[in-house]
Amino acid sequence: MSKKMVLLKALLLSTSLRNIYKNCRDKKKRGKIVGGAIGMGSLYLMLVAYCIVQAIGFGYFGLTDSIPGMCAMIICLLSFLLTMFKTNGYLFNFKEYDMLMSLPFSPKDIAGCKFLYMYVKGLPWQMSVSFSTMIVYGIYAEAPVYVYPIWIVLSLIMPIIPMLLASFLGFVITKISAGFKHKIVIQTILVFMVVVSGIFLRFFIEDTIREDKTEEVVQTVSSVTGSVSKIYPPIDWFSNAVKEVSISDILLLIGVSILLFEIVFITVGRSYRKINSALKSHAASKKKVKISCKRRSVLNTLVFKEFKRMTGSTVYMTNAPIGELLCLVSGIAVLFFDIREILTDMIKDAPITVETLYLLIPFIIYFFAGMVATTAFTMSLEGKNYWIVQSLPIEKAVLYRSKMLFNMYLTVPVTLFSITTCCISAKVPVISTVLLLILGFTLCAFSTVRGSVCGIKHMRLDWENEIEVIKQGAGTGIYLATNMVFCIIFMGIALALGTVLDQNLAALIMIAVIAGLTGLGYRKVMKLAGK
Repeated sequence: MSKKMVLLKALLLSTSLRNIYKNCRDKKKRGKIVGGAIGMGSLYLMLVAYCIVQAIGFGYFGLTDSIPGMCAMIICLLSFLLTMFKTNGYLFNFKEYDMLMSLPFSPKDIAGCKFLYMYVKGLPWQMSVSFSTMIVYGIYAEAPVYVYPIWIVLSLIMPIIPMLLASFLGFVITKISAGFKHKIVIQTILVFMVVVSGIFLRFFIEDTIREDKTEEVVQTVSSVTGSVSKIYPPIDWFSNAVKEVSISDILLLIGVSILLFEIVFITVGRSYRKINSALKSHAASKKKVKISCKRRSVLNTLVFKEFKRMTGSTVYMTNAPIGELLCLVSGIAVLFFDIREILTDMIKDAPITVETLYLLIPFIIYFFAGMVATTAFTMSLEGKNYWIVQSLPIEKAVLYRSKMLFNMYLTVPVTLFSITTCCISAKVPVISTVLLLILGFTLCAFSTVRGSVCGIKHMRLDWENEIEVIKQGAGTGIYLATNMVFCIIFMGIALALGTVLDQNLAALIMIAVIAGLTGLGYRKVMKLAGK
């Protein structure tokens, strides 16, 4: 085996959930692995369903020849985005760097192995897209049998080039920002640009469905795919290889992918040690400034520590505040619309009043602000430092309260701001506005304690990369699933109460119910802190 393959095999075995499940005797840990597998399987099924529906739309409107190009484009976009999120943490600045660099492997081999690890981890996503669209294409195009192995093999090759582009872009950004004390800001802004683009795409899709422009959009997507293939030739190579069994395009896709892999990692290998060393050190200012030390309570000190932890991690910064960002954007956007008029158009002949729908404002805002509670993963994020904290004269209860207080600092201001702007736009009476603000505050507290319960009960301290707890942790996954269910239930109860009671009375009842659930959750957190 080559050195890259030896390293890759060791890395996959050490992080394989199947291997951990097979050798672990802890029933709780095995249960978490099963739950995580079920959750990931559900996400794969959702992606498969989306791709099948999209491919059927292409076939139904007579655009079967565009399905391979569409499949290749989705695989490329998915590979590029997944790699961009993982470059800093998998390829650079990873936990086991010192151990690996002490072994008799060249930096090029280690960087190549890390890239292949990201490739293997991303394959289930790409293959979900590939197999689902391949089946639909085969049915509509009545493709011969030999097309299927060509499609599968090229689908395995297709992610390499966009992953290399993302890795090289990450390499350039990291090299420029290595040693710069604000490097996280640079990386975070770039990732947020991608997220904001995704938000606009979502609103475009919703507008399309609402206005019944499906056929027009399918035609547009088909033409866009054709345009993209001219700018990015691998999409065209994949499409021609599948439709026309073009040997030259097959060889081009495979050959260019291998050639680019070697070029990129020869380039990366030359600066690999230097970049990782700079990332693990901290920039020091030559200008010394004398400042006074601030005195803080233990609780506020831990809150400030959590804030510095967030601003010092790109993954943390691009996942935790995303809901608050959406909340802030929506809060500003509503000032340019007349919400009351929109709500009046929505209900039309429905047996409810516009005033009843005012009760939904805090829940709609909470849907964004409570999207990700930092408390669902910050306990696990302590990692090995958790035992250091435990050795200090700080009670668990204080540590947990600091995590909850930080989440409240993060969510409450934007929630109250957005509720206020919505109420101004909808011309909600002052008393009702105050009650809706209290309800919004109560929802933030509920989200915080609910996230804490999930984060403590499903704490994982043996992670190798922070992505494993922030994006893929059991606590985060369970919180996201249950929080959505709670939000829908609360909205249903609020609507039911609003139709039979005065809106202010209904708001008071909802405040009391959610506050009671929050109190029970807080007691549960303190009980867990005592163990």
